[in-house]
Amino acid sequence: MPKFIIERDIPEIGSADADALKAAAAKSNAVLAEMQSEHKDIAWDYSYVAGDKTFCVYNCANADLIEEHSQRSGFPASIVTEVEAQISPATAKS
Repeated sequence: MPKFIIERDIPEIGSADADALKAAAAKSNAVLAEMQSEHKDIAWDYSYVAGDKTFCVYNCANADLIEEHSQRSGFPASIVTEVEAQISPATAKS
């Protein structure tokens, strides 16, 4: 399944407290569960929070599902990029 990086512009998310982050994750999970119950192939792996942005990693059938999740959850999908490959320090040794 394709993997995508989603850059979300969310003002002051980097200074959000644990309860606010928990609520945001719960909202995203609820929308994902609804979409999955509609037989839509979309899953959230994890997100990084930095400054006024989140960088989310999703696995889904296509970028249209990310836009749908964004619309339904209220979390903007500012830039959506499909991952072409993954490398790490171990790549240099292979």
